[in-house]
Formats: sequence, structure tokens, C-alpha cells
Amino acid sequence: MRMMAVASARTESVSPRRSKPKRVGALLPFMLAGAGAAFCLSARAADGPAAAAGTPDQACDPYKNFACLDEYLGEGFWERLANYYVLEWGQSGAPVDPAAPAQRRESWPVAAQTTPPMPFTEWPYGGTTALGVTRPGSQDSPLMTALGNTGVGNWLNENHFQLYGWVDVGGNLSTSTVKPGGNAPAAYLYTPNTVQLDQAVLYLDRFPDTVQTDHIDWGMRLSVIYGENYRYTTSYGLASYQLLDENKVNGYDFPMLYGELFIPQVAQGLMLRLGRFISLPDIEAQLAPNNYMYTHSMTYSFDNYTNTGLQSSLAIDQNWIVQLGISVGSEAAFTHLHETVGNPYPNVPGSEPGQVGYNPLYPYSSFKKDPGVMPSYTACVRYNSDDGKTDINVCADAINSGQYGYNNLQWYGLTFYRQLSETWHVSFEAYHLFEDDVPNLLNPDVQTIYAEGGAPFAPRYMPYNAPNLANCYSPTILRCTANAYGEVAYVSYSPDSLNNFSIRPELYWDPQGQRTGTATHYVNFAVGWQHWFSPQVEVRPEIAYYHSLNAPAFNGNSNAGIAPNKSTEWIASADVIWHF
Repeated sequence: MRMMAVASARTESVSPRRSKPKRVGALLPFMLAGAGAAFCLSARAADGPAAAAGTPDQACDPYKNFACLDEYLGEGFWERLANYYVLEWGQSGAPVDPAAPAQRRESWPVAAQTTPPMPFTEWPYGGTTALGVTRPGSQDSPLMTALGNTGVGNWLNENHFQLYGWVDVGGNLSTSTVKPGGNAPAAYLYTPNTVQLDQAVLYLDRFPDTVQTDHIDWGMRLSVIYGENYRYTTSYGLASYQLLDENKVNGYDFPMLYGELFIPQVAQGLMLRLGRFISLPDIEAQLAPNNYMYTHSMTYSFDNYTNTGLQSSLAIDQNWIVQLGISVGSEAAFTHLHETVGNPYPNVPGSEPGQVGYNPLYPYSSFKKDPGVMPSYTACVRYNSDDGKTDINVCADAINSGQYGYNNLQWYGLTFYRQLSETWHVSFEAYHLFEDDVPNLLNPDVQTIYAEGGAPFAPRYMPYNAPNLANCYSPTILRCTANAYGEVAYVSYSPDSLNNFSIRPELYWDPQGQRTGTATHYVNFAVGWQHWFSPQVEVRPEIAYYHSLNAPAFNGNSNAGIAPNKSTEWIASADVIWHF
């Protein structure tokens, strides 16, 4: 849930005591193998003869002769894994199989960028595997390469499945000092002056073939994430006890669990996606490799994160894609559609403001566990120019009655991408989002109702990281609409195929403080460098400045009852992403 609370009680945790999640120690061998491979790099750079058994034969260069790739990699799993890291070190891509089929339709606009140095090739749009430009098994994965001559690997490859992921570790130095949470509302590194496991991620994918046009194809994705970043992806009702009941530092989540059906005979292709998936808008993404920089804008951090439902994406032609979907809202679970909770503090007939038993917010003997869960609708239109240099997405995401819920955000906005030259491009996003009937934090009756458990997200139900209340314009009203407005841009310069520099200016306005916990205007300016040692290893150092114009917003922790006391914050940070 891309919301990190600061007022009332919202930081991200989950439910009653359960067995502890398993650690992701299984991923560490891949990191260690890759680290070991790095020690071989100098030998490869020197192009000297093989020094010992298991070292790649330097007479074979798969970048010049793809047919000798298996000879280069060797036989054993660990040998192949290490040698593949060695092979790609210093390269901007994997060796290309000249016999591979075309990777995009001939009439489709050219790829916007390359990876490296960018975190994407097509201008991003969500809710679908990219139409017209996706082939099965197209992920460059050292793990899949290492498994390539095993029974498991052969079965995965023959059935177009891929198993891959990454580990992302980062740290920061900040002018804020409160631990944990003092950097918030800056994200994702919400605790100052620390090193953290941001995310360890494992995907099981099957990409549908969207290049071909002669048969229906299917796809799927199962994903699991573990680390500090789970607090931004949590959906209420799905393993949310970690964040909302226990406020764990590290936790797990399943941000994408979906199946897809691609029907090429409808216009230029229709994709149907069913399950939990990343919400459609945004120029940033929750998964680390899909971003220009280590940190995220506030615009991104406080809007929709995931939707659960059915999403359709129709390519009318090579330029226009229309998307329509139905879901149960944002960060919402189907199980909460009709689930209710007994109300220990219902409204007493004849009671007046200020009296015990006065509860006009939730007056009945029960209320919905999450009042924001209901049928919700998404509609988006995407335009991509013939030359691939300009892309515009206009979107209304998860729209319903707007009733205050866990994260029932009504999102209206757009994203815009423009390639200015071979080395410069700009990405821009603007939105307005809101929730209706948000209880007023300034009203004494509302405070009493929450203290007595007479509302869905009261502390007795959600002791940590509950959605914030609103600072309404008057303490006499019970509810109001909570709005938020965000504008953010990334200006990117790529001097070569392994380096990208980005500048991020941002304005964010949270007039009722329901998103960030403080009713104020924000300014954010950040500069970052994305450097790739290979397609599998990247580092992203940056420095960011944050300022709240009307009130202190930094160096606090709502879960600990610590009010923010800083209006300005500087953060220097960096992370390392190791793909496998």
C-alpha cells in the first residue's frame, strides 16, 4: 500500500500472532556465487588463458559466437552461475541469439530505451504484459542460465516458465534522527542513518507471446517480496498482521499474483489479467529495478499501490491502447467485501454531541471491516507516437463512491514521457486523489469514538499504521473530503550504456494531512546516479532535499507518539541491486 502513515497510527505491520515467516536465506547462495564471480573479472578483462578448471575458455566469446555459450558456461550449476556473471560483467546486455525470433512486431514503435542504463525499455504502463513486444522466456536471468542443463531447467524452459529475482540492500545518512521512522514521509528508507534489506524478491513468470498474432496465449506471475519495503506494498487482509498488528521492520508480501490471457484476434491484441497486480498509473514502481533512483517521490509513495480484480488492455493499433478494469479497490481484499465487525460503541438514541454513546460516524451495532472495499472501476488511455519518442497515459484508477477506507483512493491523473535526444529524456506525472467522508482528527467526538473502538481502524483493531484521519477546516464537523495533489518529474541523462543520471523535482500538497500525517505543502529535489556494472549488478547513489512549507513534517514517529519537529531534511543514500 503506497501509504506510510504519520498521524493517528499508521506505519505498516499486520495481524495477531502467527508463526514467523521464513527468511530468504535461500537467496544468499546466488549472491555469494555472484560475488565470487566478481573476483574472476580481472582475468576475463585481461583476456588471458584459463587459469584453472571451471574458468571460462577465453577462446570462446558468446558475444561474437553465440553457439559457444554452453561451452563457455560449463556443466555444473554453480560453475554456470558464476561464469554467466563473469560473461556479462562490463556489458550492457546479454549475448544475442541470431536465431531468436523477432522481439517486437515490425509495425510497432521502436523501443523507447535500453536496459541498461534505463530501468525499462518500453515507456511504462501497468495492468498488462507489454503488448506487441513480449516473447516468452525473454528475461535475462543468471539463475535460469545456471539451470539450463538440468531437468528442472529444461522443464521450465520448455514450458516457458522463468524463475528469477534480485536482492536490494541500501543505506542512508540523514539530518533526521528519530529511529525508527524519522525520515518519513520520505520513502522507502523511512528510518534514518541505517543500513537495511530493502527487498529480496523472487518471481515465477510465464510471459504470453504478444508479438505473434495467430493463437491465443496465456501467462502468469507469482511474486514474493521480503524486507523493509513490504510496509509500502501491504494490502489489508493479505498477511497484513506483520504491519498492522506487529509493525515488523522486515516482512513479506505477495505484490503480484495473477494470470493473463492474450487474444491477438481482437483488434491488435486484447490482454485480460485476473488477480492482484500493480496499479496502472505512475512513472515509478514498487520493485527496485524498475526505478531511476533508490528513493521514491512522495507523489508515488502516497498513492494507489495494488488492485485486485480483472483488468483488460486492448491495443486498438500500434499507437493507442485502451484499458478498462474492475476491482475491489486499492490495497483491498475480496474477503472484506462483506466482512463486518461488532461495534462496541454504537450510537445511543437521543445522545447528543459530547455525551457517552454519541457515535454518528458508525451508529449501528456493526460496521464493515474495511468500508472502502467495493466494486471499483479503472479506465485508462495510452498514446505512443510512431517514432516511440512521446508517450502519454491518462487514467482514472479504482474509482468508486470514495468512502473512507484503508486506502480507498480515487486517483485521476496522467503520465508523460518524452525522449529529447539520444542521451536526454523526461518523465512527468501529475495527479489528484481523494477520499470522501474521512473522520475529522480535530473533532473531540471523533477522538472519543476512536478511543472507544467505535470505528473500523481504531487502535484496538489496528494498533499500528492505521490510515490517517483528516485535519478538516473546522473542528465542529465530523467528516470531510481529504485531497492530495502531486507533480513529479525525472530528467534523465545517459552518456553511455552503463550510466544514467537523474534529477527529480517534485511538488506535493496534502491539504488535510490524510496522506502524510501533516497538512502542508512539500518540496522535494533529488539527484541520483544509476551505474550498472553489468545487466545483473547496479548501484544507485543519490542525495535528496525535502522541505515542508507550513508545518514541521519530518523526524517524528506516529506509532511511538513522537510529533515531527523538522521542516527540512537532507538524505544521502545508496543501494546495490544484485539480480539472479
